[in-house]
Amino acid sequence: MLVHSRPARRALHVLFLVLFLPVFALPLLVIVAASFASSWSGTLPSGATLKHYQDIAHGEALHALLTSVLTALAASLAALTAGTWAALAAEKLGRRTRRLLDALFLLPVAVPSVVVGLSLLVAFSRPPFLLNGTPQIVILAHTVLVTAFAYQSVTAALTRLDPAYEQSAAGLGARPAYVLWRVKLPLLLPSLTAAVGLCFALSMGELSATMMLYPPDWLPLPVQVFAATDRGALFAGAALAVTLMAATLLVLLGVSRIRTKASYR
Repeated sequence: MLVHSRPARRALHVLFLVLFLPVFALPLLVIVAASFASSWSGTLPSGATLKHYQDIAHGEALHALLTSVLTALAASLAALTAGTWAALAAEKLGRRTRRLLDALFLLPVAVPSVVVGLSLLVAFSRPPFLLNGTPQIVILAHTVLVTAFAYQSVTAALTRLDPAYEQSAAGLGARPAYVLWRVKLPLLLPSLTAAVGLCFALSMGELSATMMLYPPDWLPLPVQVFAATDRGALFAGAALAVTLMAATLLVLLGVSRIRTKASYR
């Protein structure tokens, strides 16, 4: 640690708890408590019940959760493919061209996501690229919004990658395709898994662009959370939010295990 004094470390730990608990942990704990509550007459929710989770098990929430997971998986894999491809291509470009490519990938992140949703709604509202009212336009919107994070993660990993491995393989007569698939990408695997986990988490929570694009038969869970809280069903919305959070964490734990094995290799 940068701080070697024991009293100073204790002071930093206390400061961390003071800042972390009210800002990050306490709101999440309140949401979890609200998901098991039937009333809220005091400072905290009260009246323990499992009714909200029983409604989720027998309602449309499971289908919405599956829709969110499928959308996030498709978007994160598409973003990882496009971001990795672009990062590998940008490595061979000049500085000015690379900066232009960086700006193009960061543009969807620099503007509000509702602007991205509106632009896709207008762009794909006429043949031959008529995607309005289809699940594909929702997946496309999520892909556009998260590709920048995959691109930046892979680009950062490439700058830290020792070129000696690639040069040694090429010196031994390996073809460029073989070097890419058997040398370069395996070395990038921990960063690739981290990028896909980040893209998945961001896609699972995306709401603004999704609200403008989703068709009735492709309802992601964040939209259902918003709809529940908008009509005043706070406790049901809290249960949906906890379900969304738990599903996201489970997938991220699985991705972290893959990343750990990749780092060990």
